[in-house]
Amino acid sequence: MSNSYNYRHLYYFWVAAKEGSMSKAADRLDMAIQTISAQIHELEKSLGYLLFKPAGRGIALTESGYAALKIADQIFSIGEKLPEAVRDAAKSPKTKITIGVSDGLSKLITRQLLEPVLKRKDIHLIAHEGEFEDLLADLALHRLDIVLADRPAPNNKNLNVYSEELTKTSIAWYCPKSLFKNSKKPFPHCLSELPILLPTSHSIVRLLIDQWLNKQGITPNIVGEFEDSALLKTFAASGLGAFPAGKRIEKDLKDTYLIEILGDCEDLYEHFYAIRPEKKIEHPLVEAIIHQ
Repeated sequence: MSNSYNYRHLYYFWVAAKEGSMSKAADRLDMAIQTISAQIHELEKSLGYLLFKPAGRGIALTESGYAALKIADQIFSIGEKLPEAVRDAAKSPKTKITIGVSDGLSKLITRQLLEPVLKRKDIHLIAHEGEFEDLLADLALHRLDIVLADRPAPNNKNLNVYSEELTKTSIAWYCPKSLFKNSKKPFPHCLSELPILLPTSHSIVRLLIDQWLNKQGITPNIVGEFEDSALLKTFAASGLGAFPAGKRIEKDLKDTYLIEILGDCEDLYEHFYAIRPEKKIEHPLVEAIIHQ
């Protein structure tokens, strides 16, 4: 069996399968029946399986044919959108960039990372939030231009992506002033008295925080765990608990959520990475994000 096949032959097969006969496919394609039949036969040879079988005076799909049709439907349904996509791109003066944001990443720091690029007037940003592994899969399939995450991509020879560290920030603890007044102990031991809000374990920083608390001999009163960092901060702003976050967003926390810093975690950092396809077509906006 050949390692490749002709997409034109696949298209002829797709039309014949949709039309239900070689003669109707020939009429639709304005080609001779013999030509359609011969080129579908070439496709069968390259795949190593029959795709059609006789059915009375017509043809029917084999099991292999049904499998091929399912894939062909996806290929050519997407292909039919090509003229519209090209036309829309030609009409728009803006450069499009599609970014995946890991759901464990701080929304405030994500905004800081993207803000310099978004100040340009010729940008059309499409942002998707999702699980880290799902975003890497979309990146490998070129559905995304770049992924922002709190960890590098794993070493996997089958995953053609690579990682660059963008920045890092030291970690501190925050809470509303009214909540801090309820504690009688100084930082960090006040964390054993205050209600605590933490990211869930899907976030890399959660493991670091747990290790830091253990090192300090603190048993936290965890009242909530959140995958969404913005939701965590919203709950904290309501006075429901103290929480850890990067010092890079200290001003944003004060201005947006009226939250104050309790104290620093020494030698504890949150890292931020840009992950992109290894074999890539240079994208000017990706370069701008990485090298800002």
